[in-house]
Amino acid sequence: MTSVSLISSTAPLSADAIVVATVATPAGVALATGASPVDEALGGVLLAALKAVTATGRADEVVKIPTLGKSATPLIVATGLGTGSADTLEPESVRRAVGAALRALSGGRVAVAIGDASDSGLVEAISDGVLLGGYRFTKYKSAPSPAEVRRVDIAVTDASDAGSRAALRRSKIVTTAVNNTRDLVNTPANELNPVTFAAYAREQGEAAGLSVEVLDERALKRGGFGGILGVGGGSATPPRLVRLSYQPARAKSSVALIGKGITFDSGGLDLKTAMMAQMKSDMAGAAAVIESVIAAAKLRLPVAVTATVPMAENAVSGTSYRPSDVLVMRDGSTVEVDNTDAEGRLILADAMLRACEDSPDFLIETSTLTGGQLIALGTETVGAMGSDEFRDRVVAAGTGAGESLWPMPLPPRLRSNLDSPVADIVNVTKDRWASMLLAGIFLKNYVPDGLDWVHLDIAGPAFATSASGYNQRGGTGAIVRTIVAALTDIAQNGS
Repeated sequence: MTSVSLISSTAPLSADAIVVATVATPAGVALATGASPVDEALGGVLLAALKAVTATGRADEVVKIPTLGKSATPLIVATGLGTGSADTLEPESVRRAVGAALRALSGGRVAVAIGDASDSGLVEAISDGVLLGGYRFTKYKSAPSPAEVRRVDIAVTDASDAGSRAALRRSKIVTTAVNNTRDLVNTPANELNPVTFAAYAREQGEAAGLSVEVLDERALKRGGFGGILGVGGGSATPPRLVRLSYQPARAKSSVALIGKGITFDSGGLDLKTAMMAQMKSDMAGAAAVIESVIAAAKLRLPVAVTATVPMAENAVSGTSYRPSDVLVMRDGSTVEVDNTDAEGRLILADAMLRACEDSPDFLIETSTLTGGQLIALGTETVGAMGSDEFRDRVVAAGTGAGESLWPMPLPPRLRSNLDSPVADIVNVTKDRWASMLLAGIFLKNYVPDGLDWVHLDIAGPAFATSASGYNQRGGTGAIVRTIVAALTDIAQNGS
């Protein structure tokens, strides 16, 4: 794993490569603030060299300039921030630019000279970019290549500044949670199934000092978790429900986290016809909430957090649940199954019912739930639904953390679309219109009146089909930063 340290910007920078930032302006490429010492060490020719190789400063552009003996550092790496000001740097632009640079480098030692060296917020963004962009998933590679950068030094005004050191510590904790989520999403379903996933959650949770409870199929039956049992009934690997609880002294509020843990989604008897190879990522919400509650404990946030995580494999066999089946949920209510590929909301409903028995102050649920999210918002923007004020609060926290979220409505008039002739509710309608919103309305059915809650649909953002910014192809660790930011906001401001 790449190590990150702070060094004084007044000392000569020495490394295998130095990363600086560029900006796209109407007049062409420009050097962003922080690059001046590097330019001076090269005799003021860095900008001319960048223009000579037609650098533009656009986002995701990485240009390597050899110093040809003019500096003790053999390579300068210029990474584009996109259109903007050379002096005012947006943290997420910096995060993505540094991540792109780290994706283009391997091995050795790197120094980063970007922005105002006294800005702790920028320090955190740079560290995030380093640790997210340097991520590699090599577990199944016989000869891993390229290797992670060994060490990165961030140039700051005062390497002993408490604010910068705290920012670096927070970055390491949060990016570890993101990268662990990526590892889980990238792990194939022949290794990560409900049983092994639950074992991972227990091991990691107990190591972080959390209390952990794992319900097996017998306990699920005793507890009346008909949604989880119904979805998981077709798999040779039985379902699980995991509970991880962080209960600090003097907690200001309590938060329930729920995450969808479908370790593989074939669609069930309504077999998928496309994108099935990506369905190992259908547990991204579960991974995110597991890692988020562990991060909350490491950050020692004064807020009580319990993650309730349903895990199942939606498989095809003689014991698979069927279209037209009626499932009895934990609270005794019934659901008609119209389509077995709308399975996530069924296991989430059971988990939400269990979580609400603890009377939390807030509920945050996240899931790779609908193709409708992709249609409406694309591959990078999370759809946020729930109680209006809390939804907007979580959107603001996530936006501040650098993730893209968009608030969506839950129109009450759509509820009648989920009426069933044989049960209390049907899991999905026959048409595709407003499918993202209808999934949110289905989940709302299992939230007590008056509880502040939000549903975060990460169907697109959870898995990248191509590399960009700090993301490699594969699991992105989406929504972890948002959840941790929301927990931090609640810890600081309560209800």
